[in-house]
Amino acid sequence: MEYEDTRTIATPEGVELALPLAGLGSRFMALMLDLIVQYLLLGAAVAFFSFVLGGTVGAIALTIAGLVILVGYDVLFEVLGGGRTLGKRASGLRVVLDTGAPVALRASLVRNLIRLLEGFATLYVPAMISVLASRDNQRLGDHAAGTLVIRDPRGGPPLPDAEPRIDPGAYATWDVTGVSDDDVAAVRSFLARRSELDGDAREQLADDLARQLRGRVAGAPAGLSDEGFLERLAAVKTARR
Repeated sequence: MEYEDTRTIATPEGVELALPLAGLGSRFMALMLDLIVQYLLLGAAVAFFSFVLGGTVGAIALTIAGLVILVGYDVLFEVLGGGRTLGKRASGLRVVLDTGAPVALRASLVRNLIRLLEGFATLYVPAMISVLASRDNQRLGDHAAGTLVIRDPRGGPPLPDAEPRIDPGAYATWDVTGVSDDDVAAVRSFLARRSELDGDAREQLADDLARQLRGRVAGAPAGLSDEGFLERLAAVKTARR
């Protein structure tokens, strides 16, 4: 059996992106924290529906509410919270697609509906076996949905998407003759899809691209951020065609 701590993804920009995978222990900690929140919500639902409705109607309403809490809680936080439930946020984890992109609604629904079978119905035994046996530490729901749970120690928000208006003339001293058309295509590909990437994956990919290209550009100041450098490089190359 082979274990590895990272999943390496080859991006369209020709850069290998390493995603640090969450292990069984950190995933279990996040799960326990989330279950505490969910059971508190379930307790409140039991008290409310028993008091207000009662009987058969109350039991039906409670069943529906329980399903919404057990599935909807995770889906809501994963889709709107950058792949992080409260438990994952506290444990420094997040869910992403296996391409490195943020998790989408369909993928989140699939992974959390399957969790009802491999989790609550079987005491998480199949889930634990799958995580331990999987090369990418995926439970069955992750395999079906095409998702990964990765370590996100910084837990920061994604980088801003705003793109400043760049005047290529302001960078007339840049010598970009050492940057090929293929390099520029890779930069433009990254700039076009960066908003689809998880914050850490986006930052790492920008860093990898900038490190490859800074040495080929004479006259570029060292203080520019990685994305700032790439934006200006693309603008200058386009203006000089």
